[in-house]
Amino acid sequence: MKTPEPMTRAVAGARRAAPSARRIRSQARFEALTLLRNGEQLLVSVILPALALVGLTLSPFPDLGSLPRVDIVTPGVLALAVASNAFTGQAIATAFDRRYGVLRSYGVSPLGRSGLIIGKTLAVLAVLGLQVIVLGGLGLALGWRPAVGGLLPGAVCLGLGAAAFVGLGLLLAGTLRAEAVLAVANLLWVLFLGLGLLLPLSTLPSWMEGIARWLPSGALGEALRGALTLGSWPWSPWAVLAAWAALTGGLALRSFRWKP
Repeated sequence: MKTPEPMTRAVAGARRAAPSARRIRSQARFEALTLLRNGEQLLVSVILPALALVGLTLSPFPDLGSLPRVDIVTPGVLALAVASNAFTGQAIATAFDRRYGVLRSYGVSPLGRSGLIIGKTLAVLAVLGLQVIVLGGLGLALGWRPAVGGLLPGAVCLGLGAAAFVGLGLLLAGTLRAEAVLAVANLLWVLFLGLGLLLPLSTLPSWMEGIARWLPSGALGEALRGALTLGSWPWSPWAVLAAWAALTGGLALRSFRWKP
């Protein structure tokens, strides 16, 4: 029996995948809504950085130099928000999605690894915009006055930092067991916190400062402080962040496993 032509066209249309851009947009929207509905993620991404901002601004310790404390602390808190959202949150959430089989359907879908990674990165950037509004507004209320000429390079810092930390988080999530990702991601978050992310590299011992400068934490923290405090264009930290983004993103694309 011959299939009617309209039915043939309908079946062919049903089997045709949506354009790549539409698939990625849908995935990014889903990921962003999932992040916003996760109470634990909001605690790590917004509440803890806000507490750090208030505590470090009002406390006299540690010594942060002659500039107003809030001008030094606020860029570091924004860097902390990037790491919390793009690295810790993504690594843990993706690892447990993988463990419970949620990601298996993506492995046979047209979305693919690259679509998943791009979608997650776009979702992180969307949520990061809300974090910047909340934490930046709190900083302004505490007296923060960012350099106007540093707003554009500051936005570049946030984008490069998000790309570097998402790549690192998905590299862990796609290769390690969920329990291992939970432990390693939280440990690295604490280490990054003290290695240039929240406070200037000058507060570290000289030998540790040299190491932290080449880590994504030190590069992002110093880049944001330079841009938002001095209005500079931090080319060297940007190069470090771009290298981390390319390295971790490339490794995640090659080694990400859909199944635990």
